[in-house]
Formats: sequence, C-alpha cells, structure tokens
Amino acid sequence: MSEPLLQVRGLTTRFRTERGEVTAVDNVSFEVAPGETLAIVGESGSGKSVTALSILRLIPNPPGRIESGEILFEGKDLVKLSDEEIRKVRGDRIAMIFQEPMTSLNPTLTVGMQIAEPMNLHRGTPWDKALESARELLGKVRIPDAAARAGAYPHQYSGGQRQRAMIAMALACKPKLIIADEPTTALDVTVQAQILDLLKELTRETQAALILITHDLGVVARYADRVAVMYGGRIVEQASARDLYKSPSHPYTRGLLASVPRLDGDASQRLVPIEGSPPDLSRLPPGCAFAPRCRSAIAQCSQERPKLRSIGTNHIMACLRDDTA
Repeated sequence: MSEPLLQVRGLTTRFRTERGEVTAVDNVSFEVAPGETLAIVGESGSGKSVTALSILRLIPNPPGRIESGEILFEGKDLVKLSDEEIRKVRGDRIAMIFQEPMTSLNPTLTVGMQIAEPMNLHRGTPWDKALESARELLGKVRIPDAAARAGAYPHQYSGGQRQRAMIAMALACKPKLIIADEPTTALDVTVQAQILDLLKELTRETQAALILITHDLGVVARYADRVAVMYGGRIVEQASARDLYKSPSHPYTRGLLASVPRLDGDASQRLVPIEGSPPDLSRLPPGCAFAPRCRSAIAQCSQERPKLRSIGTNHIMACLRDDTA
C-alpha cells in the first residue's frame, strides 16, 4: 500500500448540550491511501457523520469543538490550519458529497454556475471556461443533454440527477479526497447502484481516495476496500472488506451482518436483530458501550472499556473477550 493520503490520529470531537457534554467522536484513528475506498459504517448516532465533518473542520463552534487529535492530509495537520487556509482546502483538495443535495445546492443559482464556482474560486478559472468545464462534468456524470441542463435550477432536477450534480461539483477541482456522507439514502435502489457505480468509476479514474459513510452493509461489500465499524463514537473494528465479511470479530459487527438479508444463504434462515437501542452519548456506561446490548458480554464488560488490539494482519478490534462467538 502506498503512503497514506489522510491520517486521522486520536480524533476527539465534543458538543455542549443541555444534557451535558457529548463526546460524539472518541479517540478515533484511521488512514486512507490514494485510490482507496474506506467505508465507515454504524447505526445512526455512532459518530460517522461527525467524523467526516471534523475532517473538514465543519463542526459548528459553539456548541461543538475538536477537543484533541491530528488530521494529517498530505502531511499537513488540518486542525492547526487557520480558517482561511482550511477554506482553501475545502472543495479543492478535499470535497464532500452530502446526504441530501437539496440542502447543499443553492436554489437561486443554476446547477452549472454552482459546479463552475469552485473552479473559479480555487483555481482562478475564468467564468466562461469554468462553465464550459461544468457542462463537460455534467456529461461525465451522465446527465442527459448536459449542455442545456447546466442552465437549469436544482428543483428542475430529479433526486438522482441532483446527486449526480453534487458528484460533478465534488470533482470540479480534481480533489485528492472525496468524502461521501450517505450519498444515496433518499434514492431508490436502482438509482443508488447507478450513483455508487459512477462514484467508484470516477474516483478510480482520478486515483482519488474515497471515504464512504454508510449504514448499508450491501454497499460496503460491493464498493469498499477497507471498513471501519463505529459504535458509541468509537471504532470497534477495522479490517479489509474481505476479512470483515469473512471473519467478523466484534459482537456488534457480527450483529450488523446477522441482521442483513443474504442472497447466498438459506432462504429460511431468520434474521437476528440487535436488541436494544444505540447508546446515549451523553450518558455512556463506564465499560464497553455495546455491553448492554451484547449477548456475549461478561461482568468485566460493564466496568472496563476495551482498547483496540490486533487480531490479524491489518485487522483490529476492541473487545475484552478473546472468543466472542
């Protein structure tokens, strides 16, 4: 594997709330290499999106703040950059595709103008050339009649077309890293596959790294090279996608996989739900956050917080038990 493009080390992000301080991301570490796709998976509230927003320093302060850690991108710590310096990184070297494009696209500007804007802002490309490039990008993401559609407004696009426009906007400055936060949640299954195939194809062409935030394990199996599983603001398991599906080790990972229908198994096999609810991040138990829902928990689990440990080649897991079957 080549040198990491992004290294996140000990990232901790907290929010002040009426119920007290919430640690949304707790001592999270991972890295991404050029051309690699890392999937970060977990239930809602596990810390996936806050991790992504922390990388780009988009955490609103107040009430949130990056408490500690390093975010090394191309050797520079993004945490230490000034506001002006980090603005030069966003949309240029690192781009983000948000979950709902209608909240990210400006309803008063044409789609072509919005795709052209990063090229004009970050690269100094004249508007006429930037708009020409925007039309080319819309064609590249397979918007029909791209030249004419560049002059349309976001509300005149379908949901799938808006997400394609967001991908075009993300690719405008040929970023080295793209962060896609649940990019297909609001789309039907057929369009989901088209969008993800397109995103994977375009990142492969440009050798851009991709961080894919998702709760869909089917998406992970098809598109990810490596997977980080988050629970209660922490990474509880991290491995290659192949190893994770072949030998899931953490009880939460096993629970996620057991609750997903499989096409290659016994059709009569019942799905096994994970009982209980995700933890309240403002009132985490002193031990393992998953212990109250874990069928393999022992007395020690409610008292001692497990640390990540190696259980194989590039496979780490945080569990106090050696055998979690």
